[in-house]
Amino acid sequence: MSNKLDVLAFAAHPDDVEISCGGTVAGLTAQGKKVGIIDLTRGELGSRGSADLRDKEAAVSSKVLGLAARENLGLADGFFENNEANQRAIIQMVRKYQPEIVLANSIRDRHPDHGKAAKLVSDAVFLSGLRKVETEGQQAWRPKALYHYIQDYYIEPDFVVDVSKHFDLKMESIRAYASQFYDPNSQEPATPISGEEFFDFLKSRAMQFGRPIGALYGEGFTSSRYIGVKDLTTLL
Repeated sequence: MSNKLDVLAFAAHPDDVEISCGGTVAGLTAQGKKVGIIDLTRGELGSRGSADLRDKEAAVSSKVLGLAARENLGLADGFFENNEANQRAIIQMVRKYQPEIVLANSIRDRHPDHGKAAKLVSDAVFLSGLRKVETEGQQAWRPKALYHYIQDYYIEPDFVVDVSKHFDLKMESIRAYASQFYDPNSQEPATPISGEEFFDFLKSRAMQFGRPIGALYGEGFTSSRYIGVKDLTTLL
């Protein structure tokens, strides 16, 4: 059976994809597209919960989003580097799943892991297309496009996806990470994402991205190259 996916999203931590582009993922799977997520770390340095609990929460969220695959590379949260070993681990995932599109972390953000992951994945995606970079039993594969989702810091998007129909599912996938987000009964430390107002921020950000394209909710992305279209009428 083929492992091939339409879209493969990489994330420095479990919940990065859900927070930033969960609506886009939900929309793709609703269309019958095969989408997978590769989490680079288990989020073990998080102030709340534990790595084991995050694993379980990620599994629940995956079902909510209808993912075809999800794996965790087990890199060191906070301390992973953009080096050959980590690049090769990502190359193996790209070649295993042969996605047409790769999604990756924001190019810069409050959490330093996000920018690091963005560059690490970008470099690995390029190298994955070189046949002389050998990985056992795999052929070279370069996706057609790599896009970076936007996270905590505001970045002007290169394009916005209308996620109005799938925003509620996005929020359900985020709430699957119950240890990380608002819980009035939690005795764990407060974090920048654990307050009740964080959900208001997510809704406001989605409305901010959606408004210029005439949508209630949107998710923004950046691209390192020009985005080509074959038909002008397909643009909103």
